[in-house]
Formats: sequence, C-alpha cells, structure tokens
Amino acid sequence: MTTTQPRSAAVPGRRAAGGRRAPRERGTGSRLLGLLAGLAMLAAAVAVQTLHKSEGEQADPLTYTGVKGEAVDARRFTVRLDSFMAAKSIQSGRTTIGTDNIFLIVSASAKSSRKPYHLGQPVLLTADGKRFDATDRVNSDLTLANVWVQPDIWVSGKFFFEVPASVLPGARVVFSLPGGFLVESYQPEVEVDLGLDEEGARKLVASPQSVYSTDKK
Repeated sequence: MTTTQPRSAAVPGRRAAGGRRAPRERGTGSRLLGLLAGLAMLAAAVAVQTLHKSEGEQADPLTYTGVKGEAVDARRFTVRLDSFMAAKSIQSGRTTIGTDNIFLIVSASAKSSRKPYHLGQPVLLTADGKRFDATDRVNSDLTLANVWVQPDIWVSGKFFFEVPASVLPGARVVFSLPGGFLVESYQPEVEVDLGLDEEGARKLVASPQSVYSTDKK
C-alpha cells in the first residue's frame, strides 16, 4: 500500500534555505488552465492523425457486387444492370459519332432508399484493373446520370463507353454517387460483372449495331 505524505501549506514570504523565496503553490485556476492546455494539445495531435487517416481511407469505397439482372443494394441506392449491347456509332439528333473501337451501351435501373440522388457516370473496370470512364462524346443529359434517382421508385436510362474490344472479357461496370456527394469515408459503390468471357466478348463485338440512336426509349 502506497502512503502519501501530507503537503505542507505554502506560507507567503517564507524563504527557502539559502535565502531564496520558496515557490508559491499554483492556484486551482492555474492548474485547471494547464490541464486544459494539455488536453487541447492532445486533441490537436489526435485530430491531425485522424485527418491523415481519413484522407487515405476516403479513397477506399465500400463495394457491393452483383451480376447482370440482379438488383444490388448499396444501402443508399440500389442499381440493376438490365442489359448491354455494342455499336459502331451513336446518333444523337443530327450528329453521328463513330469510333475505331467499340461503343458499349449499358442499360441500367436505379432507386434510392431515403432521399433523391443523382448517380455519377460509371466506370468500366477491366479484368486486369484498368479503368475506363464513360465517354464524354455523348452528352451526359442523355444518360441515367441526368435523372433523379427516387426513393423506392425505379428509374431507367443508358450509359455509354468507348473502349477497345479487347478489354471486354471479365469487365465489370462500377456505379457510384458523384464525387464529393457524401462527406464520409467508405462511400458506397456497386460493381456489376458483365459475365463476358473471351467467347462472349467475341460474339458481342462480331455483330455490333451499325448505328445506335439516343432517340430510342
């Protein structure tokens, strides 16, 4: 058992050995201020560590996976990749856009769980980890990203990719909310496997639609 010796009271004006004045005890207010200052410094250090940690973690999404035709629930929103097709050109109004690669046209449906959202433009993720953004050659107003995704109400639309045919085997489409829409780590995303192996990809690109019109419903 540890015994604590009683502290002698400080007497104003009393001198310590050698003629020097004995130090006064710090008052309660001073001790409290010192304690608060120490806690503030500790909190600041923890905040800096947390900031650096969350900056790295914010790039790591929480991924929900599924396959074509499956409704994949990412808690804040649900996405279903309904179908996809290949085309050699896309017609929008009087403008026809061609490509030396292939246009992959993805039909998808989505709904939200609590409040309306806009989906961001999706990404095509290849088997070897390469990422292809949806093409900006097709106006985003013509895509599902321009539609409000409503709570418990399915809405449908298209997304357009312009990619080499060689990247299609094993490819997945990744859907998410627009960047910065949620101020939290581990933002949700939905990753859907197209189900294309080498043979399936060859069949898809062997007979692409000559011209796909965005006027189609």
